Amino acid sequence: MKKNRLEKVIGNMERMGLDQLVVSDPSSIYYLTGIFIDPGERLFALLVKSDGSATLFNNRLFPLAGQEGLQIVWHSDGEDAIGMLAEAVADGPLGVDKAWPARFLIELMARRGGAKPVLGSAAVDDARMYKDAEEIELMRAASRVNDAAMAEAIAALAPGISESKMVGIIGELHVKHGADAALPQLVCYGAGCSEPHHESGPATLKPGDSVILDIFAPVNRYWCDMTRTVFYKSATDEQKRVYEIVRQANLAGIAAVAPGVPLRDIDAAARKVIEDAGYGRYFTHRLGHGIGLDVHEPPDCSAVSDAIARPGMCFSIEPGIYLPGQWGVRIEDLVVVTEDGVEVLNSYTKELQIIE
Repeated sequence: MKKNRLEKVIGNMERMGLDQLVVSDPSSIYYLTGIFIDPGERLFALLVKSDGSATLFNNRLFPLAGQEGLQIVWHSDGEDAIGMLAEAVADGPLGVDKAWPARFLIELMARRGGAKPVLGSAAVDDARMYKDAEEIELMRAASRVNDAAMAEAIAALAPGISESKMVGIIGELHVKHGADAALPQLVCYGAGCSEPHHESGPATLKPGDSVILDIFAPVNRYWCDMTRTVFYKSATDEQKRVYEIVRQANLAGIAAVAPGVPLRDIDAAARKVIEDAGYGRYFTHRLGHGIGLDVHEPPDCSAVSDAIARPGMCFSIEPGIYLPGQWGVRIEDLVVVTEDGVEVLNSYTKELQIIE
């Protein structure tokens, strides 16, 4: 058990008025125990109580070594796993995380009618939002993998190569440099760049195309995520101008990051650059998202975020301009809030590149 992390979660539970919490999100269980299991359809849950106890309910299909501070309750296929959990749960408020399937929750409610489920995800989410020194070093290492993959991916751009082919190349590059797995990436050419979450497909690279590479992967379970936009063979004056606007918005967002700053003000700082340049309506999404054990996790860096920047927070700064049916530009870096400012995790250049 990661005792210091467990103590943070229990402190959050107490502030929420919870004496017990069912954690089922595999990433959150890993955060607290160092154990990662993808249980599929089987019950896998960690019951945390305010007295400091932690009990893991796990199928024998997934063998585990015991560890100090963690009780493991085993079950096999066909055994009454929910009944075992119901016996351990007390009456009264029961925190349940957002990831737990309804088929388990409904059955537990039927078995333990005195337990009153409430959404309890924030107890763990708020703890995970502040990375400790070990996690920050893992995030740095993950971004170094992404920097290396980005450099080789851009070098691999060639006439006629499809978006789908580049997706595969980037996945292989991630694994080559140390990522846990090769995953589908977000590769966009030309008009596809006007769609912030374009689905990569058969489109092939042509002179004059803008190219958005939004690449991400888990490295030792901690995610990297970075976006760069380049131009193939040539760029128009407007493309160069829009690129520089987005680059300045990215830099303005980063410059606004400091302890005590509301994340909505960071969004506003980047957005103002784009709005002042007359492209405000073409920046169609939030500035950024938290990242760590999941590629998207709290905090939300947007105009409606209530979060305040605190040391240990890690999130993206990714402004963009998307001209419908034409092309687009996005530049994304990951940042960590430090005691006195900000650390940018990505080092790959943001200078305008026209790939020859």
